[in-house]
Amino acid sequence: MAEIRSRTVAEPPVDESSAAEDAAKEKERAKRAHKAIIVIFASLLVDLIGFTCILPLMPSILEYYGRKASGDGLYGAVLSRVRHFKHLIGAPDTERYDIVLLGGLIGSLFSLLQFVASPAIGALSDVYGRRPILLGSIVGVGASYVIWAASNDFGLFVVARVVGGLSKGNVSLCTAIVADVTSAKTRSRGMAVIGVAFSFGFLIGPMLGALFSRYSPKSIDVTSESYPFSNPALFALCLTALGFVLLWLLFDETLPSEKRAKSLGSSFADVTTNLINPVNLFRFDAVSSLSASQHKRVRLLGVAYFLFLLLFSGLEYSLTFLTHHRFHYTGMEQGKMFLYIGIIMIAVQGGYLRRRPPGSEMKTACQGIVVLIPGIVMVAFAHGAPLLYAGLALYSFGAGTVVPSITSVVSQFGNDDEKGTLMGILRSLGALSRALGPVAACTVYWSIDSVTCYVGGAVLLLIPLAMLSRSS
Repeated sequence: MAEIRSRTVAEPPVDESSAAEDAAKEKERAKRAHKAIIVIFASLLVDLIGFTCILPLMPSILEYYGRKASGDGLYGAVLSRVRHFKHLIGAPDTERYDIVLLGGLIGSLFSLLQFVASPAIGALSDVYGRRPILLGSIVGVGASYVIWAASNDFGLFVVARVVGGLSKGNVSLCTAIVADVTSAKTRSRGMAVIGVAFSFGFLIGPMLGALFSRYSPKSIDVTSESYPFSNPALFALCLTALGFVLLWLLFDETLPSEKRAKSLGSSFADVTTNLINPVNLFRFDAVSSLSASQHKRVRLLGVAYFLFLLLFSGLEYSLTFLTHHRFHYTGMEQGKMFLYIGIIMIAVQGGYLRRRPPGSEMKTACQGIVVLIPGIVMVAFAHGAPLLYAGLALYSFGAGTVVPSITSVVSQFGNDDEKGTLMGILRSLGALSRALGPVAACTVYWSIDSVTCYVGGAVLLLIPLAMLSRSS
């Protein structure tokens, strides 16, 4: 009895006031995180709707510049290079494929500019805070739409895409913001919300762009001084302005001054080397707070992320070739197909992914690739709608799970003052893969055949799968 009494006396008293204070702080933090994620979701959604509304208009825009090509040396020079590449890989000599490949080239240019800009934008946000850099990024995107609205010649249109590519850092900044306000237990749900915004944006934006295309004049007078595609550009500008106002009024800084980096680096040469050099980016050299083991794992995740998106983006881009070449799909039928993909991705990210338990991100990413591989093979051998759409269902599940899961895991590394740099580098590697993937897939698709392109891509996906399994 004496021993029991002594143990009872030795037990420290429970500080109920301290526990209540901690609970109140945690509740307040969760409230701020919830508000930040809602604001980020809304601003990202309206931005992506404006960004994607140009996609169905791109063929018409490029055809317009083609008809105005007399005296436009830039358009003629670029089209000549596209046709040379088309003949080199053996693609059919039709005007439709000229336009598709030219649009792909412009998309690759945009991705290459993102590759350059994303790490720098992320690093700037670590020093100056997320809010001012995010607002500045949106202003740059808005400026690109102003230029697009006045792009009566091809050169000015390219300038608009360049300005947009260099300015569009809001996606990597949004992932850094989610990392700022969430804990390890809730981070994957926050990243899933960004994925849902992407899916909704890429679902709604092209539909609105198609409406602009449908109600635009059927016969465009290329001699007119007025630009026939100014309305969708102004629509995108209005959405960007709405996103800016939402952030200006409702978004509070998530990286307080005491947690920020003191400077970008020891010298300008070090900064440019670590944030632009592809080798250093793959090594994540700009993130100095990682231990040796953490650096090794982040590098492995970065390479796996790059390889996955390299293969996936190539197959995604060549899907329009496959459905047109094999199934004779029109633009409207392809739009319905991408609508089907988008709806499944929204269901996966908004339902399944947000309900996955904390710590299961790597398992979820691996499951996504395992499901994606047979989906791609089914598409490769599909000669009818049932097999094609069954394969696309599996494809959509993989597309909706892999990238958010890897992003969530990578965001857990590094100190608070390097989250922007970390997520910017990851975004940069994704942009580089999206610049190179379509070129590689088109080359295989037309030089050999579609089955080899898709089955080969499915087999090569085993490499990032093995790397992700190894890193878990």
